[in-house]
Amino acid sequence: MIIAETERLIIRNWREGDRDLVFEINSDDRVMEFYPFRRNRAESDAFFDRVHAMIAETDFGFYALELKATGETLGYCGLAQIDYLEPFVAVGTVEIGWRLAARFWGKGYASESARALLARGFETLNLPEIVSFAVHDNIKSTSVMERTGMHRVDGGDFDHPRVPDSHPHLQRHVLYRLTAPEWRARR
Repeated sequence: MIIAETERLIIRNWREGDRDLVFEINSDDRVMEFYPFRRNRAESDAFFDRVHAMIAETDFGFYALELKATGETLGYCGLAQIDYLEPFVAVGTVEIGWRLAARFWGKGYASESARALLARGFETLNLPEIVSFAVHDNIKSTSVMERTGMHRVDGGDFDHPRVPDSHPHLQRHVLYRLTAPEWRARR
């Protein structure tokens, strides 16, 4: 199932053949620099099954990104409801997030896919706002947020409740937001 297309990308549901790419992403120290864990193959396959099931069960999920020119899967981008970050964001708020295999970094694919999914969120799903968050020092991700029109929420920094105390340097997160009226004004 194709969710959206951009100039260079097909944003689609996962295929069984994408498991190797998901494992590559989830076990790569560069990609997972701002996460307190790496996933082994079994854990990565379980993650793959969860994101695949999320798409089947809801209008939300993290979708595979495929290069139109080559058919290669390069990572994922998606929209997901948050249910664990109160009081920082309300239950049911939708976040946008992405991860790409390191060999595809620096080509604008994250921003391109994020713009398409922001459009889907506001124009098709009629969401009032979409948020994103990242470790304070994760400049690559916060730069994507800014390039897509999101803005950092004043006073919105928080310590992520799912980051263990064993990784204090990864606890502090910044919160970005884009509202539907802001999206429409930019269009």
